[in-house]
Amino acid sequence: MSSIQYTRKIALIDCNSFYVSCERLFNPKIRKKPVVVLSNNDGCIISRSNEAKALGIKMGEPYFKARDIILKNKVEVFSSNYSLYGDLSRRVMRTLKRFNSDIEVYSIDEAFMDLSNYTDTEVESVGREIRQTVLKWTGIPTSIGIAKTKTLSKVANHIAKKKQSGVTSLIGIENLDPILEKVEINDVWGVGRQLTKFYQKNGIYNAKQLKNKSNTWIKKSSNVLSSRTAMELRGVPCIDIETTQTKRKSCVVSRSFGKRIETFQELKEAVANYCLNASEKIRSESLVAKAITVFVRTSPFQRNFGYYSNSKTVDFPIATNNSIETVKVAMSILDSIFKNGYRYQKAGVMLTGLSNADGKKNLFSSEKDEKINSLMRSIDNTNYRYGRSTLSLASAGVQKRWNMRRQYSSKIDTADFYCLPTIRT
Repeated sequence: MSSIQYTRKIALIDCNSFYVSCERLFNPKIRKKPVVVLSNNDGCIISRSNEAKALGIKMGEPYFKARDIILKNKVEVFSSNYSLYGDLSRRVMRTLKRFNSDIEVYSIDEAFMDLSNYTDTEVESVGREIRQTVLKWTGIPTSIGIAKTKTLSKVANHIAKKKQSGVTSLIGIENLDPILEKVEINDVWGVGRQLTKFYQKNGIYNAKQLKNKSNTWIKKSSNVLSSRTAMELRGVPCIDIETTQTKRKSCVVSRSFGKRIETFQELKEAVANYCLNASEKIRSESLVAKAITVFVRTSPFQRNFGYYSNSKTVDFPIATNNSIETVKVAMSILDSIFKNGYRYQKAGVMLTGLSNADGKKNLFSSEKDEKINSLMRSIDNTNYRYGRSTLSLASAGVQKRWNMRRQYSSKIDTADFYCLPTIRT
């Protein structure tokens, strides 16, 4: 059997303009129009359609700076809707696992997949099959880059985004220098802003120049990670696919408010909501927390009102993921750090010391604890089916005037098609 059969082949599957694609999925009227999605509190642009990119709208640009272009060109604007995006992301990843159960979910819209079992000539057609299946099953368009290393698959994916087929394989190409020469150094995976400045200062402006730089110079002038990047550009795998997700050590839920908060009651409601969200997250991962931190702060830029920031950490008597317990402790913390006379801009909670909850019992466990755990499961199941906050605690409030600005929200909280209205013809 040919040795080519065993060449390392790594695919990077990247959802195209993911947040925009999610909004378009449930709103066919905007599929050919320029679309942007805004960050929390409708702050900056975090996703753009190709039509919006063509207008010169920049990634990360504050909304108010781009407002004139947006209004002039009738660009569709949406507030970020992470419950919807997360739901669709899970659908995409489940679909990918049909081709290979061992994938690395790199981000909400990216995943690495090992295609080494396929021959050099097969991988591109397999990539097209993956792309077509994801589009058919989820409605989300993707681009797929295939190469010998993760860094090169990023390069291949960058090329794939510009092709109609949406798939590019660099497998079998002996000389990649002409391709790497067109990749600017800041577009190389793992090269951040500071490293880009350093490379450019030393005459390295593209991926080819980094690839051809000696290991001695790289190790002496930079770090081990830079050396790995250079090796990967040469086709030598140095970064493995991580198929097992490490358990998180902490869970943070924090938001800037849609308006400044001055009353304890409103701040109490916000912190209670963050506790509920954090507790729900760690329950979904079968984790319990040993401690909770609550923090508050005002805006450092509103000098007329004074600046105040404070936080406090308290250990739970017994590690827990019980929403009632986390809210109870958080309220006592908030009572001790709250100060009147300030306009609060942000608050948050952090659950720390996370550990596996499966099978954990303690000497003080009782029938009451089991009833509470059963209640938490019922709340989670109901909220998953009917949308977050369908069931909540009274302390979390009802009106929630402090919520983030979501002026352009699509109001779709789920990708469960059975929960959507049915149109009959």
